[in-house]
Order: sequence, then C-alpha cells, then structure tokens
Amino acid sequence: MSTLITIIVTFFAGMGAGLGTGFAGLSAAAVISPMLITFLGMDPYMAVGIALSSDVLASAVSAYTYGKNKNLDVKNGLIMMVMVLCFTVVGSYVSSLVPSATMGSFSVFMTFLLGIKFIVRPVMTTKEAMQGVSAKKRAIQSIICGVLIGFICGFIGAGGGMMMLLILTSVLGYELKTAVGTSVFIMAFTAFTGAASHFAIGGKPDGFVLILCIVFTLLWARIAAVFANKASAKTLNRATGIVLVILGIVVFAFSLLS
Repeated sequence: MSTLITIIVTFFAGMGAGLGTGFAGLSAAAVISPMLITFLGMDPYMAVGIALSSDVLASAVSAYTYGKNKNLDVKNGLIMMVMVLCFTVVGSYVSSLVPSATMGSFSVFMTFLLGIKFIVRPVMTTKEAMQGVSAKKRAIQSIICGVLIGFICGFIGAGGGMMMLLILTSVLGYELKTAVGTSVFIMAFTAFTGAASHFAIGGKPDGFVLILCIVFTLLWARIAAVFANKASAKTLNRATGIVLVILGIVVFAFSLLS
C-alpha cells in the first residue's frame, strides 16, 4: 500500500510540476516539495533536493522544445543565468544576517497573482517588437534583471522561475513563448546546481521517489511544452494563467496541511 501511495503522490506532484515547467517555466520545487513533505513525510531538505533534480531534465526538455520552435533567447539567457547564480549566493548570505525576514508564502502568493495577471492582461508582445530592442540594451537589461532575480531568490529562498517569467514578459518585453523558453533554459542549469549542492550536503536521496518524480515531471513538462509551442498567444496566456492559479491554490493548501 505504501508503494502505491508513493506512486500516486509522485504522479500528481510530477504532473503539477511538469505543467508548471512546460507552460510557465516554474521551478518543480514549488509543487513537488510540499507534496513529498505533506503526504510522504519526507525531510524538507531532501524533498527540495528531489524536486530540483526533477526540474533539471524537465526544464532541459522544455528548453529543447522551445528552442526547436525558435522560442529561446540563448545569448541573453546565458548572461542572465550567470548573474542569477552569482547573486543567489549573495542574497542567501544577506538573508542569513537577517533571520527575521521570513517570506515563505511569497512564492505561492505571487504564483497565484501571476496566473490572474495572464488571464486578465495577457502578454501579446510579438517577436517583431522584441527585435526592435538593440542587442547592447538587451544584454544590459539581462545583467540587471539577473542580479535582481538572483538576489531576491537567494534572500527569500524561492520563486526563481516565477520571477524570471514576470521580469522577462513585463520588464524586458519578451513575447510569452520566448520568455518561457528562456526561463526553462536558465532553470535547467540553476536546478542542477541546487540539486547537486543539496545531495552533497544532505546525502543520498530515496532512489525510488527520485526516479518517479523525474519521470513524471519530465513526461508532463514535455506534453505542456509541445502544446504551448503549438498554441496561439491568446490560448497560451489563458492556459498559463489557469495552471498558475491552480498551482498557487494547491500549494497553499498543502502548506496548511504540513
């Protein structure tokens, strides 16, 4: 019975995480971690490590799908990724000096609001409009935004994928598909770094749970990415918004149970 429960929990955790990754470039940790902690009684640190491991391949296959459809900005994505990784460490250090600054519900709340935003005010920017920005200006914007995302994520400890999607669409003016494609490209590297550090510090994870989460998240991320790249801008905005709203509500409910 315990094996069946593990399969069921990891299936739905992987489905939620995969849909969030494929549609919106969100981190799998936002969905998988609370489910493993709540329903399987897993140690929170190890749950995050498994969630980040699941995120690596899911983000990579999503990035490949978006890249194949020419919806990925690799050059500026690499610039932003370096800044995010560096300033996540800085933000984490500053956070350790301010123990009272606890903002655990920030990521969940913002996920819900971002979902509402995509439904009410969809991103209708075109690739032609994106190309109107000079390469130098885009690179500078990527550096500044990477610093901002990295520092806030390190300070708060969550919300990397959600913040990247928000900044790429609202601040940098990316078309939605390119924003998601660039976001999952960055997340594949940041998730790998996070997973490696978690397992190096916390030890070997539960292999069965790890494999199930990776497989289910990868499956649903691939499905979502394929659908997203074929959908119209209006349909994708609506689907992304609905997924984010549902994930925000579900993760909030799990946080109350844990």
